[in-house]
Amino acid sequence: MNQVVRTMMRHKTIRKYQKRMPSKQTIRTIVRAGQQAPFASQLYSVILSRDRFKQAYRAPLLFTICVDVHKFELIMARRGWKLRTNDLTLLLFGIEDALLMAENMVIAGESLGLGSCFLGFAMYRAENIARAFHLPPKVFPIVQLVMGYPDEDPPPRPRYPLDYTLFEGRYPELTDEAVAGAMRRMDEGYLEQDYYRKLRTKIKQEGAQKEEFSYDDYSWTEHICRKWGQWYPEADDLLLQLERRGFHIARRSKKD
Repeated sequence: MNQVVRTMMRHKTIRKYQKRMPSKQTIRTIVRAGQQAPFASQLYSVILSRDRFKQAYRAPLLFTICVDVHKFELIMARRGWKLRTNDLTLLLFGIEDALLMAENMVIAGESLGLGSCFLGFAMYRAENIARAFHLPPKVFPIVQLVMGYPDEDPPPRPRYPLDYTLFEGRYPELTDEAVAGAMRRMDEGYLEQDYYRKLRTKIKQEGAQKEEFSYDDYSWTEHICRKWGQWYPEADDLLLQLERRGFHIARRSKKD
């Protein structure tokens, strides 16, 4: 196992950071490594904040990774072109570009001794983030990433068994045994690390359902099922955030 793979296999989320600020050269190296990720059209930009007192976990660095069609429109204008591609296609390609860059930044940071944590709900706060960082139209914050020197050393989090992830030739019919085995791998791994108890995190059940889990048996599969079994049943809020940023996903052509 070479050093790159070893770094990737040891990845863990960091939520406690030292006060030490990474150097300007370290930051530039991390972002340059991010730029070397595969891309469709480099439809991304990164906004950096160093105000640790306003940032999650008081991390020294906050990177806001954005889908950015605005600056590409400026290039097209200089070439005498106007944008015709629909916003959904642009958004999906931009998400690919932005998230591939973000992952490269995480790996580069970890290879330099830094840790990080993704903040995944930037898309639902897009308008507030846009105001804070003066984002022009057609720039959409897709994810935020805090980073700094770790002040903790948690173990890597569990992952699905490889045979529940890698399917060769065709997608298989997943048996009850396979599903149960994947759930067991995740739940036992998180319980062994006492993950949710340490975070004091448990998603409340909506409605009149009685809480049946304690931190002795509340684990990943219950947590993730409560999240996606209750939250955001409609896309209206997200579509509104996108429209305010200039991406009109629900617009239909005149012939429809």
